[in-house]
Amino acid sequence: MKGPTPSSLRAIPRGVWVLGFVSMLMDISSEMIHSLLPLFLVTVLGSSVFAVGLLEGLAESTALFVKVFSGALSDYLGRRKGIALVGYGLGAVSKPMFALAASFGLVVTARLVDRVGKGIRGAPRDALVADLTPKEMRGAAFGLRQSLDTVGAFIGPLVAVGLMLLWSNDFRAVFWVATVPAFAAVALLYLGIREPASNPDDVPTNPIRRDSLRRLSSAYWWVVALGAAFTLARFSEAFLVLRSQQIGIPTALVPLVMVVMSLVYSASAYPFGKLSDSMSHGRLLGWGLCVLVAADLILARATGLVGLFVGIGLWGVHMGMTQGLLATMVADTAPDDLRGTAYGVFNLVSGLAMLFASILAGLLWETVGSAATFYAGAALCGVALVLLSARHLQASTPAARPRSE
Repeated sequence: MKGPTPSSLRAIPRGVWVLGFVSMLMDISSEMIHSLLPLFLVTVLGSSVFAVGLLEGLAESTALFVKVFSGALSDYLGRRKGIALVGYGLGAVSKPMFALAASFGLVVTARLVDRVGKGIRGAPRDALVADLTPKEMRGAAFGLRQSLDTVGAFIGPLVAVGLMLLWSNDFRAVFWVATVPAFAAVALLYLGIREPASNPDDVPTNPIRRDSLRRLSSAYWWVVALGAAFTLARFSEAFLVLRSQQIGIPTALVPLVMVVMSLVYSASAYPFGKLSDSMSHGRLLGWGLCVLVAADLILARATGLVGLFVGIGLWGVHMGMTQGLLATMVADTAPDDLRGTAYGVFNLVSGLAMLFASILAGLLWETVGSAATFYAGAALCGVALVLLSARHLQASTPAARPRSE
């Protein structure tokens, strides 16, 4: 597989680069907090692992549910930047709340405000990437944005590790530092993005009424189903952090787990996104699921650092193979004027799947053991592979369209 070339990177619109750096700054902030939050909850506030799983599932599903309405609103207004600014602003405002939290309740509030912000910005931002990019290079554009986003996801934990070592495991001090890149992301979005002008003759219509939703094709709904299946098989990454502590990594070094995962994710997202522009989407998704099965099985059986980090690395490869690809598939199968709504619905269904998966993972961890959580993830990957195989069988019939994945 060829790596990114300067010419192909230069061809990606400037606005996509700006959105990538905005995502990177916000992810630095978020991951400084989230890489430590499960341990903060369990060791400082005395919460249970089940409570951590419930919080993660509730937080992520809240974010994905909100995307339905923010995406639809961006379609209705024909504008996306302002809505994204509100979302990034809420994310920034939530960060000091983590530093001030003295109870599980305030952490829940902060986490939900943060995830509502993520939900508000997610669908308009993804739709804006698609709006700014020619169809023939959408895979590369989404891969680049995801790659820059994930650079933040490994810089954040690295900074957290350094500060935890420097400040003797002072969680709250690290949380305060995390506010700086969050507000920088808001400023960059405000100053750096000029979205395409909307047609002044367009009459706003409700994008979530029945007539509009009927325009979403069967190919789009297959992508929604596949996205939900992937989410069921991939529970919250908080369980990767808890697994590393269980294996024996010192508290201050636990964020390195997310550094490794995010580094692999970032390095693979753009190359796989570019590859998706020239190969079968279904085949690449299938390989991504196989990599996730391998990651789950290794993490279930790991007893030392080698097994742990091999499993974490494979988890990152799977993310790089699939996340930008699913975003590209939504853009390719949805009408241009319903793109925000399409991302919102896709993420709503994925959010419900995330809530179920995280609650199940927490219950299995506490009642059966940590290995059972990862074995269940591998089994759910099998369900997703069956669904993907059914799609390929349908596509191979004479009546099917030749490239509908």
